[in-house]
Amino acid sequence: MTVPTTPPHPSRRTGRWQLELLLLGFLYLAYDSSRLLVGGGTGDAVQDARSLFDAEQWLHLDPERWLNALFSSHGWLGIPADFSYATLHYLVTPAVLVWLWRRHREHYRRARTWLGATTVMALVGFVLFPAAPPRLMPAGYGFTDTMALHAGIGWWGGAASAPKGLGSMTNEFAAMPSLHVGWALWCGLMVFRHAKDRTVRTLGLAYPVMITLVVLGTGNHYLFDCLAGALLLGLGALLTGPLLRLTDRTRARLLFLRYSPRRLPRHPVPDYRRTVPNAPSAASAPVAPTVQRVPAHIGGPDSP
Repeated sequence: MTVPTTPPHPSRRTGRWQLELLLLGFLYLAYDSSRLLVGGGTGDAVQDARSLFDAEQWLHLDPERWLNALFSSHGWLGIPADFSYATLHYLVTPAVLVWLWRRHREHYRRARTWLGATTVMALVGFVLFPAAPPRLMPAGYGFTDTMALHAGIGWWGGAASAPKGLGSMTNEFAAMPSLHVGWALWCGLMVFRHAKDRTVRTLGLAYPVMITLVVLGTGNHYLFDCLAGALLLGLGALLTGPLLRLTDRTRARLLFLRYSPRRLPRHPVPDYRRTVPNAPSAASAPVAPTVQRVPAHIGGPDSP
């Protein structure tokens, strides 16, 4: 029987899928409920969005206006885009995570940490810079809410992709940066890097491009939001290595403190291996009399 000399890598453990599911569920919950942490109201969000849109117009980089007009005037574009916006963001990303867990376990931990770091930084951006999406801008900006336009054939209401009656549970001001684009780009890179079939890898690269067109055409994001989502994913990639090393050092430190010899009891532990049953102790054992030997050249009373 061969005994392994090194313990299995943590990513090889089979009992961690419950913890991974709990962690991902927490990220989803924080993403949807981040509105509770936003201090300002609609006025502040509209003002932040106005500054973004003015900067785009100054740079002549505002394709969201004509894309939104195209999607809202053609149902064969707008309706599939609305369903894509409402579903793919919440289906493709978990599917890629499960695929990595089952088929590419050695890459899962780094990929999951990369996605988690990007999401946490995006949540900070939502709180510090709440921006209203184009569909919530005043009518003078010329945007159409395609999700509300086609709400009669979908499960969503007037609050983007949230189901009817649950609009207050989602953050409608989570426009900057675009996690739709950030997560889609992460999915595309994971599929392109680890898939073996050429067609699947090509679809992986096409997926973030399609999502970018969808979020712009449906009036849910600005171009700057999409660019910020991609840049944030790049920053998350740079932070992944240091985060993993910090996690490993922290885990090793906790294990050391848990099993450190200083945590053992201070009183001495008897060594039972050296104890002989029913043997007299050194104090109770009889002491043999000492016999003093007289040298032969010293005579006694009868010596000549």
